[in-house]
Amino acid sequence: MGAILRGRKIRGILEGDSVPDIFIPQSIEFYREGRFPFDRLLRFYPIKEINKAVEDSEKGAVIKAIVRPE
Repeated sequence: MGAILRGRKIRGILEGDSVPDIFIPQSIEFYREGRFPFDRLLRFYPIKEINKAVEDSEKGAVIKAIVRPE
């Protein structure tokens, strides 16, 4: 792994390192104003269509595929 990283670091982030007390209410307000239509970024699939969910994700047809158990 050290040979691949060559001095670089890997850092994970959650919510873009935002402050949830600010980020969440602001996101809701943007949604209400029509400025952040997050509901158009996701699509729900029944478990029997899991392969379609993966395919749509890989093609970019959906940003966030959510598979629901039946």
